[in-house]
Amino acid sequence: MRFRRMATAVLAALAMSVAGVSATTPVAYGASTTMAAYPAWQAWTAYSTGSRVTYNGVDYECVQGHTSLPGWEPPVVPALWKVVSGGGDPTPPTAPGNLRTTGSTTSSISLAWNASTDNVGVTGYNVYRGGSLVTTVTGTTYTDGNLAAGTSYAYTVRAKDAANNLSDPSNTLNASTQGGNGTPGTPGTPTVTGGTNASISLSWSASSGTVTGYRVYEGGTQVAQVTGTSATISGLSACSSHTYTVKAYNANGESAASGSVTGSTTGCTTGGRLAGAPYLYMGWGDPPNAGTVMDATGIKSFTMAFILSSGGCTPAWDGQRQLAGGVDAQAISTIKSKGGSVQISFGGWQGNKLGPNCSTPAAFAGAVQQVINAVGPAVVDFDIENTDEFENYTVQDRILNGLKIVKQNNPNVKVVVTFGTTTTGPNSHGVRLINQAKALGVDIDNYTIMPFDFGGGANMYQNTVNAAEGLKNALKSANGWTDAQAYAHMGISGMNGLSDQQELTSVATWTQIRDWALSKGLTRLAFWSVNRDRPCPGGGVAENCSGISQQNWEFTKVTAGF
Repeated sequence: MRFRRMATAVLAALAMSVAGVSATTPVAYGASTTMAAYPAWQAWTAYSTGSRVTYNGVDYECVQGHTSLPGWEPPVVPALWKVVSGGGDPTPPTAPGNLRTTGSTTSSISLAWNASTDNVGVTGYNVYRGGSLVTTVTGTTYTDGNLAAGTSYAYTVRAKDAANNLSDPSNTLNASTQGGNGTPGTPGTPTVTGGTNASISLSWSASSGTVTGYRVYEGGTQVAQVTGTSATISGLSACSSHTYTVKAYNANGESAASGSVTGSTTGCTTGGRLAGAPYLYMGWGDPPNAGTVMDATGIKSFTMAFILSSGGCTPAWDGQRQLAGGVDAQAISTIKSKGGSVQISFGGWQGNKLGPNCSTPAAFAGAVQQVINAVGPAVVDFDIENTDEFENYTVQDRILNGLKIVKQNNPNVKVVVTFGTTTTGPNSHGVRLINQAKALGVDIDNYTIMPFDFGGGANMYQNTVNAAEGLKNALKSANGWTDAQAYAHMGISGMNGLSDQQELTSVATWTQIRDWALSKGLTRLAFWSVNRDRPCPGGGVAENCSGISQQNWEFTKVTAGF
């Protein structure tokens, strides 16, 4: 059976020990100078940040300048180095996000940040005050103590993995201790607790010291003043984004500003939303008649799967069925005759795909154009998975550059990329794809994650929401978007009933996910697959039923409501 499954990347961490250190002087690259003041047998070397050395065939890059004896670094003090080639994991983790304060006293500042997303695994976080390393912690919070009262400090955080690779720094946070002049401590960073078409509601943790009340600011303008730790800002425009900070005050003055939070009002138009389109696969799984399903559910669109290579850069349904005249073309004709539309999916988990077989972006775009010309889809969906496309950056770039050409030549056809996720958002390959699309100037209409076979466990709703929020943050970081803009470029593609990992998405859970997607303004909803949208309670994971007790086409009916 051909099910799409997320790969579980099993990467061995680089083992470092004193016993494994070469006793010979390393081959050094970059700016390194020997300090001649010491005898030759005790030749200390000053390593500058960015310089490289090689030990036992493994290349390391200095991430923090220092001086030490050659032959005793980097394995002996791995925190000062990262692996760049030859062994271990050469890819650093993604940077932690949203570094913020959660409170302060006259002598301490409490910090929190969002965890790094990394497919190898983060082992800790380095906390820096100014340019100096303060500590390394395993969690995502830290309280920095023994500070001066009424003083501002700048903080950054870097994630580190088992190979001691360091991520890029988080955002820089400027935070102050409680003033020695009697002003309150800094309030905690606010969170958005709700919103309407015209308002946004916030809450935050209380300041230390004597507090008369709190003032909420948008930029330099005060927009609310309250005595408690929550506020609702009203009179806003529908579908608008706003960034707020909070200051505590008393008779002696105001505290430092809290960290910022961005919220959006509801009421966004749905003009960019794609019709709910579950996957329909004509290759196996007792394919249902599309017209019968449309009549029974009200669904108006299907994602037809999958376009693969029939040899070289030539597209075909499942790599073997012709684009015109076969069962796939007949199903599409039925859908369109009943006023529906189709999204055409390229790729998938397995099979001979076009990405690795087309030698250039132009050739890939040409293969896609053949399908567009033959089918006339409203949407082309590129299901980028597995080591041959998702984890192969040469192929990833070839696809992205090809999609740039596709979009330029077909401005009215929506372009979607679909890929796997962790429970907290895209892994490093997904983040790389998002960032690279921005760097290459590719106009992607929608980024869809597949929150299944991802360790979702018993709470598939909350883990799906968490994964989607991680996608939102990655899109905001790459593109400079607001929450509303990021949500408007997002989609969810689930797996109905039982997944390969026995995760259970019930009809009720899928309804929750759909309603959350609607409330946030997401623009795509799909699931794998219509073939499986039939009951077989206790039947396990099957190609033509969901493995649970249900009525025919219940998941499709829910999706039609999108």
